[in-house]
Amino acid sequence: MQHNVYLYIFVMAGVTYLIRMLPLTLIRKEITNTYIKSFLFYVPYATLAAMTFPTILTSTESPISAGIGFGVALIMAFLEKSLLMVAASGCMVVFIVERILGL
Repeated sequence: MQHNVYLYIFVMAGVTYLIRMLPLTLIRKEITNTYIKSFLFYVPYATLAAMTFPTILTSTESPISAGIGFGVALIMAFLEKSLLMVAASGCMVVFIVERILGL
């Protein structure tokens, strides 16, 4: 059986277009339901977390150093440090754990 890659690309483009176009055309008035509004508010954060977390654990030589760096970054974020400080501290801890401690 021969597969037509152009058909796959066309179907994928159509589905992607419909997913983005249908809400704009079907929902004309403002959303007043507080549950739906709060759900839509948190969707970007959940999507970013779902894309970022697996990459954090697999981006280093050792998952242990990645976990320790992630933990330090979480603590820094919880202490309301700047994004630059959170990222830099996480990277520095991973560097220290991998190079100096050898994990």
